[in-house]
Amino acid sequence: MASAQSNPASKFLPDSAVGDAYIYLLGRLLITRQQQVDFDEEGFVWNELLHRKPGQVDWPNPNLDVAYSEAWVTIDEASTLLVTVPRITGRYYTVEFINGWGETLANLNERCYPDHPNGLFAICFQGSDVEVPSGAMRVDVPAKTMRVLLRVELGANWDDAIALQHQFKFEIQGNPQAPEIPRTVMFDMAHLPGVEAFESAELAMQEKDLSPLDDMQAKVRAIVSEIADPERRAEVDRVIRTKAQADFAAAAPYIGRGWIRNGWARESCCGHWGTDWLTRTTVNYGGIWANVMDEVVYYRGALDKNLSWVEAGGTYSLTFPADALPEKFARYFWSIIAVDRQFRHVLPNPLERYLLNKESGVVKSSDGSLTLYFGPAKPDGVPNANWLPTGAGKPWSLTFRFYGPQGGVADGTFYPPPLIRMA
Repeated sequence: MASAQSNPASKFLPDSAVGDAYIYLLGRLLITRQQQVDFDEEGFVWNELLHRKPGQVDWPNPNLDVAYSEAWVTIDEASTLLVTVPRITGRYYTVEFINGWGETLANLNERCYPDHPNGLFAICFQGSDVEVPSGAMRVDVPAKTMRVLLRVELGANWDDAIALQHQFKFEIQGNPQAPEIPRTVMFDMAHLPGVEAFESAELAMQEKDLSPLDDMQAKVRAIVSEIADPERRAEVDRVIRTKAQADFAAAAPYIGRGWIRNGWARESCCGHWGTDWLTRTTVNYGGIWANVMDEVVYYRGALDKNLSWVEAGGTYSLTFPADALPEKFARYFWSIIAVDRQFRHVLPNPLERYLLNKESGVVKSSDGSLTLYFGPAKPDGVPNANWLPTGAGKPWSLTFRFYGPQGGVADGTFYPPPLIRMA
């Protein structure tokens, strides 16, 4: 069969449109995949908050600075979710509500609700006429089904953080009917689906996409119709496996439509996606449940100062001058983790040291600068606290977080200094 790309008279969508539609749809399928894992393997129950122990989560790019709690929430026009937020001072926290495409709908914290930073919140479906308890802050959301990610900064005293984590409470008021779990195509993250992705498209797209991307949904539905023809089905599968997945892999180093400077990538948007479906899918793949950039900015370090991939067995240094230390750019905290480059999972190491942050006891140089080191073995003469093991033999990258971004991180002018190969 001739390629639709090379045949202007073809009744089928061109290869480029097939590729775009596939990547767009994949962003949703990554979330439905995780939802099935959550309910089938992790024991989630609708509207019940699941408190995780520090370090217990297993999704890509976890934040190891926080205690996580998680939930899947469902509400309707006659119900509301009551959320109790304890009084927290001097410690970062947020309760993030995310829709089924990865859009952040709300954050409960003192930044978004300075006049009601704690106490009772009522999460209501937008426009619903439900009774809200006296004294509760009503929060309207444009979705009936949501993923919740609660974060409490661990800080220096983990016991206090965990105690606060367990003071957050969920209570459903009303009787919403639990929705069916969307049984879309399941796949291993190492082997993304081919044409079978489109067999799950109609089910996946029952969840409203709040981004103005009706044109992309129209392309997806057109392909669903096309693949009823066995010959066209095989052609679409070929396009996915030879073009679409290659295009997606090529976008990964840039986190979609982001930028790379000093070897560090920064996404163009996060949490609120607008029409940027490519960045959304890339983030859903490499760091699912990411928050908005007012809360946190992420940088990915996989290239050295020469823009060459960091080598699995290499040792690298990262030096911040005294006038541009990481804490200058974060109101709350900064941290760096090392993850495997393909799946973004934390790298095991004999020391069980998985991050560097303000609690790591990092040692500054005599001139006030800070040099951090990454590699399978600690360089001679380097302070132990300044070294993050990367394991050995597996390609890796770094994830740098700035919580409460400010200054150059907030306005996009700052990028971390380049990684310099030492050995």
